[in-house]
Amino acid sequence: MLSLPLLLLLLATSSYSLPVSQDGAQQNVETVWKYLENLGEDMQAKNVDVKEVMDEKLRQMEQSFGLKVTGNSNSETPSAIKTPMCGVPDVTPYSITYNNTQWTKTHLTYSILNYTPHLPRKVVEDAIERAFKVWSDVTPLTFERVFEEEGDIVLSFHQGDHGDLYSFNGSKSHFAHAFPPGPGLGGDVHYDLDETWTNNSDNFNLFYVTAHELGHSLGLSHSKDEEALMFPSYTWNNKDFVLNQDDISKIQALYGPSPNPIQPTDATPDPCSSGLTFDAITTYRGEVIFFKDRFYIRVISFLPKPLINVIDLIWPDLPSKIDAAYEASLVDELRFFKGNKVWAVQEQNVLRGFPTDIHSFFGFPSSVTHIDAAVCEEETGKTYFFVDNMYWRYDENTRSMDPGYPRLIAEDFPGIDDKVDDVFQKEDNFYFFHQSTQHIFNLQTRKIVDAPDSSSWFNC
Repeated sequence: MLSLPLLLLLLATSSYSLPVSQDGAQQNVETVWKYLENLGEDMQAKNVDVKEVMDEKLRQMEQSFGLKVTGNSNSETPSAIKTPMCGVPDVTPYSITYNNTQWTKTHLTYSILNYTPHLPRKVVEDAIERAFKVWSDVTPLTFERVFEEEGDIVLSFHQGDHGDLYSFNGSKSHFAHAFPPGPGLGGDVHYDLDETWTNNSDNFNLFYVTAHELGHSLGLSHSKDEEALMFPSYTWNNKDFVLNQDDISKIQALYGPSPNPIQPTDATPDPCSSGLTFDAITTYRGEVIFFKDRFYIRVISFLPKPLINVIDLIWPDLPSKIDAAYEASLVDELRFFKGNKVWAVQEQNVLRGFPTDIHSFFGFPSSVTHIDAAVCEEETGKTYFFVDNMYWRYDENTRSMDPGYPRLIAEDFPGIDDKVDDVFQKEDNFYFFHQSTQHIFNLQTRKIVDAPDSSSWFNC
């Protein structure tokens, strides 16, 4: 393996300025340029057509993010690259092509060199162990932690320049990187010590980032599938984690399937099971619809039991495990969210032009990478978007964000102190869900009036 990371220094000059593309403003081009520089694209070389190289780099990057491939900095490109992402480059150096490599053995050892101060040691160790299990569940690979020596894969936290050309700066734009299989640095995972690492949806979830970086440690490059673990942007939303089929197919192409495959976890949900959580909940024409993995659960007032079926049966063009959904009754639409994308649906059809990004459609800033929950207040036409501990308010009539937002959820919805996983409206109440807990919030009194278990909707 290379003694240095994948990224090589080339094409370096601090004084070079990019030309302005016909369909992109100078600010957009500079944003793209800074992204490439952050990945170590050192702009200096002899006898190299810099514009030609940059156009190719942009084409590669756009392809990595599933954008229209133009070679120019179009309106979508800056929004995509401003999201937090893995430090392994999406844009390969000039005239260099990297092929997937793999370990020549199936039993690998790992060691943890040091820890983040933001999590207990046991939590760090558990997150890392679960991340290894993501890959051992679907391959013949086994992993064993060692203590007296360095493992094949060494996981460690670093600050700033730590000797491998992937310098950290605590800016949230580059928070971790990993090296492909091989001796020396091969397989190692580095985290930015200055970032706040968590075991929830705040900042950077250690389990999710580790699982992604270990994909690189095992030989995978980034995926173009936005639902894949190996997609370059950080998209953790604290929902139940299921490894995407794209990830499974690519890792099994290197190592083969597991001799003892794990049975799929997305079995038909039991609405009355204790602690059941949901991916999204919305109303639609008087019904309440709960979404879980690839299933939906319809609550119909005149039926004694809810109806359960696969989402594909009604909405075959929607992604699996959606993040949020709401009913825009003014235009008779359902809107579904996954990452930074929105799908608008009428009856069974996704409308033309969708999916599109939430930034251009609603006006969210580029820092918003996902929606936790959403609900439209029927009487006012105001839609509330909940993201972490804040919320935005959007006017469906003017199709614009209301000024003065975001605001703290806890300030305007007293008693709703946890992150909002799901929300919908029935009559004068918002129904807030956090995990399996439900809070009924009255919009007139601005108070919580009840907190029944979520199973109360299913006549259990």
